[in-house]
Formats: sequence, structure tokens, C-alpha cells
Amino acid sequence: MAREYARTDRVGQQIQKEIATILMREVKDPRLSMTTVSAVEVTRDLAYAKIFVTFFDDDIEKINSSVEVLNEAEGYIRSLLAKRLRARIMPHLRFVYDKSMAEGVRMSALVDQAVSSDKHLMDEVKNDTSEQDNEES
Repeated sequence: MAREYARTDRVGQQIQKEIATILMREVKDPRLSMTTVSAVEVTRDLAYAKIFVTFFDDDIEKINSSVEVLNEAEGYIRSLLAKRLRARIMPHLRFVYDKSMAEGVRMSALVDQAVSSDKHLMDEVKNDTSEQDNEES
């Protein structure tokens, strides 16, 4: 029989959905432009939730500032979340920058660079062999 989702997983998914909506509609801080909630990890006792966020901007100073703003607004966001979830225990929220998206883009760029480099080398090898064949004939 397939394993059912753990309660913490279900709560985490619901928190992710609600916080994304709250950040989009309720939080009006201009320093938080284009914030995406990528994942949520909830402790087994539902006392703490780690919210992983990504931002449209790549500037590390702006990212750190945005994470700081989110952590300062934790109480406000948590109160809005409590009104929407109707849970007996509302976890304390901690916002963390999710580097996986930026790392994935970086890795993809490296792969593209390696492929184009290999293609360039293969073109050079083909040109060299065709020149040698022309000289022999």
C-alpha cells in the first residue's frame, strides 16, 4: 500500500499556498517585488516552519534585504496565515533564500557553454580532416 502524505507535508503545502497569496495580495512592501515561495518545511510538532523563497532580482544585497524584511514581517504574515488556516497550532515562520533556482540556472548555463565549446571543437576537427583529404587528392 502506498504511503500516505504525512500531516506535516499537507500542512506545509497549505502554508506554501497561503503565504504565496498573502505575499502577493497583502504585503505591500516595495522591497519585496516578485517574491516566490518555492518550498516549506514544517517541524513534526508543527511549531516551526521554514519558508524557502526566491526573488526575481539576482543582487545578493537586495536578496538579503528582502529576506530580512520578510523575517521582520513574520508576526504580521503569521497572523494573516492564522486567520486563513484555522489550525490549533500556528508555526513560527522563518524565511530563507532558496539558492536552488539560481544554482540550476548557473548549471544550465555551464552545460550550454560546454556543448557550444564541444561543437566548436568538432567543427574545427572536421575542417582539419577535410583539408587533409583535399591535400592528399
